[in-house]
Amino acid sequence: MQYRTSLVIQVVSGLIRSGFRRSGRRFIPKYFIIVVLISWLPGQSAAQNRPMDEASIESFKRRVKDVADNTGTISCDFLQEKEMSMIKEKIISRGKFYLKKEKMLRWEYIHPFSYTIVIKNDQISIRDENKVNHFNIQSNPVFLEINRVILGSIQGTLLNDDKNFMATFFENPTSWVVKLQTLSPRLKESLSEIVIWFDRKDYTINRLDMNEPAGDFTKLEFSSKKLNKPIADEMFVLH
Repeated sequence: MQYRTSLVIQVVSGLIRSGFRRSGRRFIPKYFIIVVLISWLPGQSAAQNRPMDEASIESFKRRVKDVADNTGTISCDFLQEKEMSMIKEKIISRGKFYLKKEKMLRWEYIHPFSYTIVIKNDQISIRDENKVNHFNIQSNPVFLEINRVILGSIQGTLLNDDKNFMATFFENPTSWVVKLQTLSPRLKESLSEIVIWFDRKDYTINRLDMNEPAGDFTKLEFSSKKLNKPIADEMFVLH
């Protein structure tokens, strides 16, 4: 049996979550959070993290927003590890991520299956093997939430989203670590906490962990980043 894993955005990028809803013999994405993904460095253990003071937190938030404001395009590779209570072994997936301001995003799984999500303006398109489905964001409250999160991520405003997340900030020798506890009832059904690692050298995201209420866990690591390089508009169209 093949499992289709999709992403959900929510941070400064943005956010991510992998959920499934069964429909017939296929798995259709339930929610996905997508993060504005950039570079990857090995994560640090919790024991090495120390709390940040208020002045450091405010300075960090400003720098994250500055980087987001000055990033027009992003492309990178990703590695996803998914642990699910219904499956003993980890699900390992690989693919590519593309972002182009203002509202164009492509999340493409390459291995072990082919699966692509594209968000362009107010439309979400999903290709599962050779079948493409299109959804209008405005017609679905879940997609509206996704769109809000994506924009918040691009603009670097997610770290200030006190209505939907309670944030705590930590640092270690190579990273800033932000833990976002979900407060929004809609998101809380599928996502209890997001943990984000930011590279101390350039304030970009290098790792994202997502914890789900049922105990499922997703880790994403990002590599081979390219910032502000040309990306053709055709990359954000699925037929």
